[in-house]
Amino acid sequence: MITYKLLERYNEIAHFCTSREGGVSMGNYASFNLSPFCGDAPESLSQNQQILCDQLGINLENLILPYQNHGTEVREIDEAYFHLSKAEKLQYLNGIDALYTNLPGICIGVTTADCVPLLFYDPVKQVVAAAHAGWRGTCGLIAEKTIRRLVEVHKCSVKDILAVIGPSISSEVYEVGVEVIDSFKVAGFDVSNICEQREGSFFLDLWKANQQSLEKAGIPAENIEIAGLCTFTSPDRFFSARRLGIKSGRMLSGIMIKKS
Repeated sequence: MITYKLLERYNEIAHFCTSREGGVSMGNYASFNLSPFCGDAPESLSQNQQILCDQLGINLENLILPYQNHGTEVREIDEAYFHLSKAEKLQYLNGIDALYTNLPGICIGVTTADCVPLLFYDPVKQVVAAAHAGWRGTCGLIAEKTIRRLVEVHKCSVKDILAVIGPSISSEVYEVGVEVIDSFKVAGFDVSNICEQREGSFFLDLWKANQQSLEKAGIPAENIEIAGLCTFTSPDRFFSARRLGIKSGRMLSGIMIKKS
C-alpha cells in the first residue's frame, strides 16, 4: 500500500492508497479490487475487504465507503450513523463523494481508478476526511467544500489541515474535450496552469487543479502533497478505468484515527 510523507509522521492515524496487488479478484478486477460498486464478484470483494480490514486491525463494518456519483456532496460519519438500519446507512451514503469523521477506529475512504483521491487530516482537531475528485468533482470544488465542512462543523483552522492528492491519471495522457476546459474556466480556475494544448488536443492536469482548489481554500502550500503517480501509465500497479473500462477494479484511499 502507498502512504504519504506528509502524513507518515503522525502515528495516531493510519492512511493509505491500495494498489492492484494482494487480493483474490480475477480478470479486470485482478486482484485487489475494493469497490462494491463496479461489478466484481461479491465473494471476491468480501475477501479483499477482509484482507484490508485485517491489515488495519478493524472490523469490516468499520470500513465506510460511499456510493460515489461524481458530485460534491459531503457527509459526516458520526455516532448517529451507527444507529441507522442497513437500508438507512446505504441511503445515507448514496450519491456521496466525500466523508469526514473524528471517530477513532473508523476507516473512511473513497474508491478510484483514474479520478483523484484526496485525503485530509487536522492533527489539532483530530478530524480526517476523504474525497473523490474526478474532473466533475474537481470542477465542482469538492476539495473546497470538504474543507469548509471541517471548518464549520469541527472548527478546524485551514492552516492546520494537511491534504494529499493521491494516484490518478496524469496530464501526460488525460485528454479532454474543450467543453471540459470551458467548465473549469467558468468555475474560476486558472486554466493556463492546468491545461496544455498539444497537436490540437487538450490535456488536463487534475493534480494542479486540485492543488489550486486547496490553496484557494486556504491550505498552505507546504501542507499539500501530490503523489505524482499516474494510474493510466502504470497498469501493473494501478487500476485505470480509461484503460480497462468501467467494469474493472478500483483502488481504495482511506484514512483513520487509530484507537488509543
